[in-house]
Amino acid sequence: MDQDKVIIDSPLSQEVTRDGVNVKIQIYRLEDENRWTLEVEDEEGGSTVWDETFSSDTEALKEAMKTIDEDGIKSFFDDPKKGFH
Repeated sequence: MDQDKVIIDSPLSQEVTRDGVNVKIQIYRLEDENRWTLEVEDEEGGSTVWDETFSSDTEALKEAMKTIDEDGIKSFFDDPKKGFH
């Protein structure tokens, strides 16, 4: 019997706005897995998914915020100029 995989969304998933630019931080895992996946979606629907997984949803959120702080929120856009309104 082939069952669909159940995805567990972290309650730490959230939207972040900096410099007038929004991104959606998505943290999730499969029900039968214990490692978390980190994905950041930009306003245009582009997605950045980390190759590595994280031992906790807190660690995944810390990594997302560190990237925003160090590289800037516009670093998630294919064309950083598109991050401006």
